[in-house]
Amino acid sequence: MIWLVAPLHVFSALTLVFLVLLHSGKGGGLSDMFGGGAGAAAAGSTVVERNLDRITVVAAIVFGFTSVSYGLIF
Repeated sequence: MIWLVAPLHVFSALTLVFLVLLHSGKGGGLSDMFGGGAGAAAAGSTVVERNLDRITVVAAIVFGFTSVSYGLIF
């Protein structure tokens, strides 16, 4: 079981760090490069930002699941 959880845990941790860094702060981020300009920021979230949020949530759930699995194994 550990041979399955360990690589998945490392991959999900690195993915989660990468995805969090992609999120835009006050000024902008990578999502602005794909069509989320200043005008769209006033109107609400763009499709890219919503999809990035969803992918980040999935990565966080996978990371949480592997963390709990580690706790149960050891």
